[in-house]
Amino acid sequence: MALTLTRKIIQPVRLISVRAMSGDLGSGAGKGGGSGGSIRDAGGAFGKIEAGREEEYFHKLGDKQLKEFQKNMNEQKKFHEEEIKRLEASLARHKEQVKKLDKLDGDSD
Repeated sequence: MALTLTRKIIQPVRLISVRAMSGDLGSGAGKGGGSGGSIRDAGGAFGKIEAGREEEYFHKLGDKQLKEFQKNMNEQKKFHEEEIKRLEASLARHKEQVKKLDKLDGDSD
């Protein structure tokens, strides 16, 4: 009986850092909104809307990455729990074999 050891390679999830700016987002270049394209540079309502959409995108992306990270951790936990069960069963078989060998060795004396 051949033992097959399977390893699950799990890629780490990269999280995006949170951006911090001073001033109102989308209020125009040089006013804390920074340069984010012609609409954001112009400022006004469109700049604020675009800045809001961008912030919403990064918020959703962060939430998605966090959920993927949690899923990944749960998969790793399940994998390791299964490995522990497999190794405990193997250990029990080996202990039983040692007992049988000890018993045979004791009978031959």
